Amino acid sequence: MCLLEEVLEWDPRRLVCRASSHRDPANPLRVADRLPAACGIEYGAQAMAIHGALLDARGAPLGRGFLAAVRAVKLHVPRLDDVAGDLRVTAARLSGEDGHILYAFSVAGAAGELLSGRATVVLDASGR
Repeated sequence: MCLLEEVLEWDPRRLVCRASSHRDPANPLRVADRLPAACGIEYGAQAMAIHGALLDARGAPLGRGFLAAVRAVKLHVPRLDDVAGDLRVTAARLSGEDGHILYAFSVAGAAGELLSGRATVVLDASGR
């Protein structure tokens, strides 16, 4: 399941993506024909995964990552499927050491931030 359409910009600390899949009636995260705002956490997690893959491609192998925890999640809207324009999904690496990375993530629409939070990604250095 890939929810993000395009990487708009990235560097070793941050990634910004565009998504329109929140409006798709076939979005696999929909519940009762709606896409709850909490599903934006998955959009953020996918941005983190893309960021890790881009870092791997630059020769900074990270191994596989597993979303271990989310904290300080703020939902500013009840749902995402009624957001008219594209979503802007940002993942910013705050720190990383000893097999884990802390990211801040946010999902925004044209009118502003829809949700935000922090996530801990635990790395499997074996790559299995």
